[in-house]
Amino acid sequence: MMALEVIPVSDTLAGDSIWVVLIKAVAILVFLLLSVLFAVWFERRVIARFQERRGPNMHGPFGLMQSLGDALKLLFKEDVTVAAADKVLYLVAPVISVGAAFLTFAVIPMGPAVHIPFTHDVTPLQLTDFPVAMLYILACAALGVYGIVLGGWASGSTYPLMGAVRSTAQVISYELAMGLSLVTVFLMSHSMSMGDIVASQEHRWWIVSVFPAFLLYVISMIGETNRLPFDLPEAEGELVAGYFTEYSSMKFAWFFLAEYINMINVSAVATTLFLGGWRAPWPLSLVGDGVLNTGWWPLLWFLAKVWMLMFFFVWVRGTLLRFRYDQFMKLGWKILIPAGLVWVVLWGGAQVASDAGVLPGMRQVLIGIAVVLAIAALITGLWPNKDVPSKPGAATGTLREIDAFAGGFPVPPKPGEKLPPSRRSGHTVAGSARRGHSTGGADGAA
Repeated sequence: MMALEVIPVSDTLAGDSIWVVLIKAVAILVFLLLSVLFAVWFERRVIARFQERRGPNMHGPFGLMQSLGDALKLLFKEDVTVAAADKVLYLVAPVISVGAAFLTFAVIPMGPAVHIPFTHDVTPLQLTDFPVAMLYILACAALGVYGIVLGGWASGSTYPLMGAVRSTAQVISYELAMGLSLVTVFLMSHSMSMGDIVASQEHRWWIVSVFPAFLLYVISMIGETNRLPFDLPEAEGELVAGYFTEYSSMKFAWFFLAEYINMINVSAVATTLFLGGWRAPWPLSLVGDGVLNTGWWPLLWFLAKVWMLMFFFVWVRGTLLRFRYDQFMKLGWKILIPAGLVWVVLWGGAQVASDAGVLPGMRQVLIGIAVVLAIAALITGLWPNKDVPSKPGAATGTLREIDAFAGGFPVPPKPGEKLPPSRRSGHTVAGSARRGHSTGGADGAA
């Protein structure tokens, strides 16, 4: 057993003076701002490696000052306010997004109780904690989407509104899947306090015990943060830039800041719930009878795990293509949510059977069944069905012609449909047939 400096987290946090609370709050704020600057540089360098480029390398060592230059450019860029916008909501929306993003980190434990230098204070590396801290995080994530929705609606433009509506559906669907992935962690830890969840992983990280829940959370966290391949609210090819199309200068920077802080937030939550939090990985946890789990060392392990997940974000962005919106909704509602429900029911039944002493090995059996069902659901949902034609006209080889302007707005053709021939420059059906006939004769003669 590891010899740790055991100081009750709740008691220590309750005894913090106002100065200690302020110091920790400012430290979290500075940490997040610097992390965003580093994350922008990190993402550009990693994707450049994937694409066999150098990435930013001119400003500062290894291009580290490039992010600072980008931030200053946004700061001094012309600030444009759209004439058709709802001025109040247009300005408040980015503040809501970035404010909710900053609030999340208040309950993340980054280390055990430590002595603050030059003082006699002992305090955990955590601003605050309470019995329902995880519900607080989910509430902050849900509040942040109001900034996106209000920003898109208040812009007074079509494309931002479409991005805002997409983000609403996206958050609803993927927060349900994310919530289901967390239930088994709460059952294992017997608590929703972030400090208690880390303490419950002293001997085994929950990624080992509830690995399917970890996979479900990882997929959901990418959808929750609007990152590729799930960045449908800001899809450049369809919506110009989505919900922040009409934003510029620092108002755009707030949305940009919120996106990267949310990436750090969900990575920190995954680290806390599944990867042991600030605890050292095995076998480092055995060194010196657990000395690497005391003092300031745990902060290093916590940051290493968070940036490992941040690398995964960048890896996915540089590897996968953007989903279509129907594929995105199908993944959330028809695969992730049913898989999460099946996992929670099976795990809950196994937990009850184990606690009652009925079939002690039932938990392992049900976990195996859950994993098999989850894999079967993924294969069934993503594997193309070759027996059923993917397009309505595929069986006969014909496509149904539609009027794209029937509803007043141009609508692209769906699978199995086609647009009528263009009437520009005499490109009518008859004209096309005549030209095809004459061209065919010329080709035949040639």
